[in-house]
Amino acid sequence: MRENDLLERTFNFGVRCLKLLRDLPHSSEFQIIKFQLGKSSTSVGANYEEAQAGSSKADFKNKVRIALKEARESNYWLRVLKALEDNPNEELEFLVTESKELKNILASILKKMD
Repeated sequence: MRENDLLERTFNFGVRCLKLLRDLPHSSEFQIIKFQLGKSSTSVGANYEEAQAGSSKADFKNKVRIALKEARESNYWLRVLKALEDNPNEELEFLVTESKELKNILASILKKMD
């Protein structure tokens, strides 16, 4: 995978999560999930984007580490949504899988830097 592919994937992941959130109910429990998932899913791409302009190897590694943490949090909130779903949701299934893959890719980048 080329790095530009990962930039595009992390960007699209955040956008797709935000679009998914539009269709959630307006109850208080979903408001919490909307806020948390909205922040974490867009932070994956934002931090990976920032890593590209890292001032040092340590700065790059730190931003990738933050992106990984945000991907892990996003995966958590997506799994909560999945557990609350009464009907199968193809987009939600895709996003759960994508969040797992992004976690694995970001972790691999960090591991290669050690």
